[in-house]
Amino acid sequence: MIVIAAIVLLAGLGWWWTLSGAGMPTGKGGMGTMAGMGGMEKPAAPVLLTVFMWWTMMAAMMLPSAAPAILLYGRVRRQRGGQSAIAPSGVFLSGYLLAWLGASAIAAALQIAATHAGLLDPMLLRTGHETLAGATLIAAGLYQLSPVKDACLLTCRSPTEFLTRYWRPGLWGALRLGLLHGSYCVGCCWLLMALLFVGGVMNFAWIAALAALVAAEKLVPGGKIVARVAGVMLILWGTVKIVT
Repeated sequence: MIVIAAIVLLAGLGWWWTLSGAGMPTGKGGMGTMAGMGGMEKPAAPVLLTVFMWWTMMAAMMLPSAAPAILLYGRVRRQRGGQSAIAPSGVFLSGYLLAWLGASAIAAALQIAATHAGLLDPMLLRTGHETLAGATLIAAGLYQLSPVKDACLLTCRSPTEFLTRYWRPGLWGALRLGLLHGSYCVGCCWLLMALLFVGGVMNFAWIAALAALVAAEKLVPGGKIVARVAGVMLILWGTVKIVT
């Protein structure tokens, strides 16, 4: 129950922070301009804030679908009597979040670079170029149908097999386990996260829709079919954007 409460609390705080604007400045020029444009006395702070914005958003979107693996790890530790050789669930969770911190840093860098290049609307934080948006949708759709996506999704959907295969004792073992699971999760979803640049990085409805798709892929029976259907729909949507 403690682990469940922690997951719910972290995800809830992430959703609240995202819905409230993730602390991004909203003055003249908009939050995208503040986060992505230069000419500031202390540019490091907005950059770090942009990374933190992505990290909290990723935590909000991904923690619910990662809950089965986190809970299974905690169950194993409990069944073994809380042995000192098995680190607490929080260590495993920290490793998972660290993997997404790395992905968030890359996403923040892309956001800043795209804003400088004029590829992202500085107010809405989404691309206004229909061809680029269409190409991103098609790329995400093709990845949904790829063997790499299948392999990562299979690992995410099989926490028992994952823990059995990669289990190591101690604090480092638990942290490594969380990092690996988070890395597979990033591999499964990274191009879906790129779609935030199509629908809007701070568009709450779009964020929630992508989170629901990720959860469906990983948690519901027939998740692989869900991923493939989504892939076909994304390809069609992207094609329509480009040709029209």
